[in-house]
Amino acid sequence: MDTSIPMLLPSSSIPRPPSHPHLEWTPKRYLSDPQPPPMDDARVLEQEMAAARQLQDGKAVKKTRPRRTVDFNAGMGRWNILRKHRPNSTYVPSMRPAPPFVIDLLPPIAYPGNSSTSLCTKFIHTSTNKIRCPVNVVTWTPEGRRVLTGSTSGEFTLWNGLTFNFETILQAHDSAVRAFQFTHSGSFLASADQNGIIKYFQPNMNNLTAWAGHREAIRGLSFSPDDRRFATASDDSTIRIWSFEESREESVLTGHGWDVKCVEWHPSKGLLVSGSKDNQIKFWDPRTGAVLSTLHQHKNTIQGLAWSPNGNLVASASRDQTVRVFDIRAMKEFRILRGHKKEVCSVTWHPVHPILVSGGSEGAVLHWDLGGPEPTNMQSVTQPRATLSQAHDSNIWSMAFHPMGHLFVTASNDHTTRFWSRERPGDATSVFSGGGEKPPEIIDMSGQDDEDDAMVPGFSYGGTNKWWGKDEDTAVGLGDNGYTQRAPFSGDDPMGSDDFIPGFGTSDNLGGGAGPSAVAPKQSGPLPGQEEMWTADSRGESRGEDWGNRRGGWTGRGRGYNPNGARRGRY
Repeated sequence: MDTSIPMLLPSSSIPRPPSHPHLEWTPKRYLSDPQPPPMDDARVLEQEMAAARQLQDGKAVKKTRPRRTVDFNAGMGRWNILRKHRPNSTYVPSMRPAPPFVIDLLPPIAYPGNSSTSLCTKFIHTSTNKIRCPVNVVTWTPEGRRVLTGSTSGEFTLWNGLTFNFETILQAHDSAVRAFQFTHSGSFLASADQNGIIKYFQPNMNNLTAWAGHREAIRGLSFSPDDRRFATASDDSTIRIWSFEESREESVLTGHGWDVKCVEWHPSKGLLVSGSKDNQIKFWDPRTGAVLSTLHQHKNTIQGLAWSPNGNLVASASRDQTVRVFDIRAMKEFRILRGHKKEVCSVTWHPVHPILVSGGSEGAVLHWDLGGPEPTNMQSVTQPRATLSQAHDSNIWSMAFHPMGHLFVTASNDHTTRFWSRERPGDATSVFSGGGEKPPEIIDMSGQDDEDDAMVPGFSYGGTNKWWGKDEDTAVGLGDNGYTQRAPFSGDDPMGSDDFIPGFGTSDNLGGGAGPSAVAPKQSGPLPGQEEMWTADSRGESRGEDWGNRRGGWTGRGRGYNPNGARRGRY
């Protein structure tokens, strides 16, 4: 009996093995994996000759590294195409959590409801001038292609905003550059320095005019929304309003009882806000010069102010280790942001999302997301959204976001300018994925004159792990943030002297001891000055004494302060 199942399909539909096996395609070429392109013989020979010349001159052979870049043009192109072809006005394609899909990452403006796409916590590059000195101010050029920095040597340095390499340098001022700002139109740049001199520049860095605006150092400069006027804040405790075209003083605002450290003009209204060493924040009417309101919430010097892009909130950074956000519509405190271990030096807003970034004297950069719900009574303090605990080695004097919001730049007292970008999706190997380890010490000085790398007292660079005259391995203990901590000096008095540098005691503690314990180990505060490091190294011998006698300031043996010397530090 036949038990097979009858076939119900027609015979023409039953698949049969191919009757012509020679017609099947099999690959004949490109069977191996793709190989990198061959090196050009002429280029290899040129590199070998350059290395041989460096060895003959006694210089270390510098390794060539591929230059890192963050190119936003592809993302902007994808965003423009998506805006035309998306099914609705709120559609945004979902991002896959894998690094190769970084090409699908759109600009921050494409994610209006997702602030996490604007946390610039990925370290990209460190840029440093050949003449190393603290960088006081930093800003992006209006078109977003370059970064301009101003240093204590009075120099403007222009860095490429795409590949982060050096472009040009200009001796703009005779003293330290303390403030500058581009006009809203982008046609001019106004800058001010330690001597109270105000200068105008064109975008090509052509100097137009200069005059003495204040008797003492100018700490802040801000343009009005129509660019017709600008305000300056000075250590002479005044705020002055100037006519930009005429370079003429229009009014003087008096009311602060001490040095005015910062001033900011409202982005769209006739309203000024200023912060002073008298711990007060004042709001001014620039037309009448009257004080509209005064805020007393801070307990120490106000070091930075920043308006939110919509002008409803103003953020303040203070030496009392807090950042406070005020709502000017109700003239009340909106948030208290506590997270810095030391004083807060600078603050800035993201151009698209409600993200506030603050920089402290311990070198930390904290990102605060103010778009979420307000903290409850059980949790009265907002926690930072992202923390870069070792972004710099010293005070972060200035910070700025790219106009598009995808890049972030910081300028510090440790002589460096550092660039940061958004994390790649799903990247578990990020430098700061673990919570804030220190960036690699790769300093780029390409484009500048090649000289021997000379050790600068008190500054570690180029992979060198020792400070001047001491070993960093002699640590006494680690704090909560991973920094080496020192015991407080008996002479530490933050409010006792104008010449106090945050994080240091008096010179008695650095040079007066007889044993190795007199030298402080690495710390999280600002870098010591050259006089202090030479004093610590010389133990009071003739070298330190000559330094103190020639330069003034701290004496060679660290026994006191010479009033004839110049004030050191930023404040």
